[in-house]
Amino acid sequence: MRKTLKRILPDHHSVHSNRWLRPFANTLLHPRLWHLNRHSAAGAVAVGLFCGLVPGPLQMLSAALACVLLRVNLPLALITTLYTNPFTIVPLYMVAYAIGSLATNGTVGGFVEPPALSGMDLAAWAVALIDWMSGLGKPLAVGLVLLASGLSVAGYFGVKAAWRIWLIRAWRRRRRSASPPAQRHPDDVGPDEHTGRNRRT
Repeated sequence: MRKTLKRILPDHHSVHSNRWLRPFANTLLHPRLWHLNRHSAAGAVAVGLFCGLVPGPLQMLSAALACVLLRVNLPLALITTLYTNPFTIVPLYMVAYAIGSLATNGTVGGFVEPPALSGMDLAAWAVALIDWMSGLGKPLAVGLVLLASGLSVAGYFGVKAAWRIWLIRAWRRRRRSASPPAQRHPDDVGPDEHTGRNRRT
C-alpha cells in the first residue's frame, strides 16, 4: 500500500512550488510530514476531507497547517482536498446547507440556487459563489462543519480498514508463494507411474 501511494503522491518539489505553501516551505520539510504508514495515511485523508470543505482558496493551506500540528502525511492530505472542485463544490454545499438547516431547526426551503458557471469566467464565478455562500448564513456554516466532520471520521476509519485488508491479502499471497508443494504419498501415484517404475526395476 505504501509503495502504491508513493507512486501517485506529489514529491517535495511539487509541494514547495505551490504558491500558497511556499512561505512555509522550510516547515514542511519535517520528516514526519512525509512518512507514510497506516496511521499517517488515515490521518492525512481525514485532514484532507475536512479541509476540502474550507471556503475559498485556503483548502491546501489549512490542510498543510493541520498536517504540521498532527504530524500526518502532507502530500496525501493535499491530494485529498481536491475532491472539492468546480464540479463538486456546489452539490456538496447544497448537502451541507440541508444538514445545517436540520441541525439549526431551519427550513431547507430557504435555499437559494447557486450561481451558474456558464456565461462567467472562473474568477467572476468564484466571487459570485462567495456572495452566494454568505447569503446562506448560519445553516451553511453549521452544515459545513458537520459534513466535514462526518467525512473526516469516515475517511479515517475507512483508510485504516482498507490498509488492514490490503496487508492481510498481501500476507496471504506471500504465504501461498512461500509454501512448498505438497508431497504425494506413494499409494497416490497413477497406474502409468507404477508401470513405469516396475518396468525400470
